[in-house]
Amino acid sequence: MSRSLRVLGIDPGLTRCGIGVVDVSADRTASLVHVGVARSAPTDPIEKRLAAIAAGIREVLRAHDPHVVAVERVFAQNNRHSVMGTAQASGIALLLAAEHGIPAATHTPSEVKAAITGYGSADKRQVQTMVARVLRLDVLPQPADAADALAIALCHAWRGGATASTGEETLTPAQRAWRDAEKRRTPPVRVARTHVRTGA
Repeated sequence: MSRSLRVLGIDPGLTRCGIGVVDVSADRTASLVHVGVARSAPTDPIEKRLAAIAAGIREVLRAHDPHVVAVERVFAQNNRHSVMGTAQASGIALLLAAEHGIPAATHTPSEVKAAITGYGSADKRQVQTMVARVLRLDVLPQPADAADALAIALCHAWRGGATASTGEETLTPAQRAWRDAEKRRTPPVRVARTHVRTGA
């Protein structure tokens, strides 16, 4: 019997850092383990803000023992200050993964949206809706940062899981079971593009 892959997804941010943990089976079914947000006060000095984000991620690593960490890849934006904060939070997440001996990978926002909704330019509402559907949640995960973290975790599992960024020598028994099951499973069913109506 194959075991599920536990993925910690991180949507990096300095004010709000989305954190989501999911268990994903080789047949691509998934269940929610944890979802939340690590926060830091914009008025605090940068070192204190980074420490607050690190503490939030570290707590989840210890509590849920994921097999792999997936982080949204930083991309260029017009707001240079926002990019800097995102990059710093991303670095914290990757550093903590290394400190805990856990493999890590990064995925672009468009990769995540395409994996979850079938549409690389999906909006946040569409991502939230599909994450809720995949995880069989009664309500949409809130805030959007938390939903994005869950989407990143699901994206990583569906796009190759542990084998996407780790070698044979670094795989845990659970990751080897996932890899072997992935080789045996039937081709995935594509998710149709979903349009979500918002407003009245």
